[in-house]
Amino acid sequence: QVQVVESGGGLVQPGGSLRLSCAVSRGAFSIRTMEWHRQAPGKQRELVAQITGGGRANYADSVLGRFTISRDNAKNTVYLQMNSLEIEDTAVYYCKHPLIWGQGTQVTVSS
Repeated sequence: QVQVVESGGGLVQPGGSLRLSCAVSRGAFSIRTMEWHRQAPGKQRELVAQITGGGRANYADSVLGRFTISRDNAKNTVYLQMNSLEIEDTAVYYCKHPLIWGQGTQVTVSS
C-alpha cells in the first residue's frame, strides 16, 4: 500500500521561505506525476504545482516565480521550495500521488 507523508510546514513571516517534503513509501515513484495542492480556510483545494516523472514542472499563476517543485527519485521524495511567501499562501498543503493524498501540512504566513 502506498503511503504519502508531508513535512516541513510551519509559521513564517511574509517574505520568508519554507521547504515542504513529501515522502512516498512505494509505488514506482520515479514514473509518477506528483502534485502539491493547497486549501485555505473557506476556499476550494487548488493545484499549486506538479512535476512529471521526467522532471517537467507546471505551476499555478499565483506561485509562478516564487515556488519551485523538485523531486529526488533515489529518495522517493518530492519537494516544494516556497520563497517570498505571502499571507495569501496560508493554507494546508497536500501532496498528491496518483493513488493517494497525503494528510497535509499547515503553512501559516503571518507577521
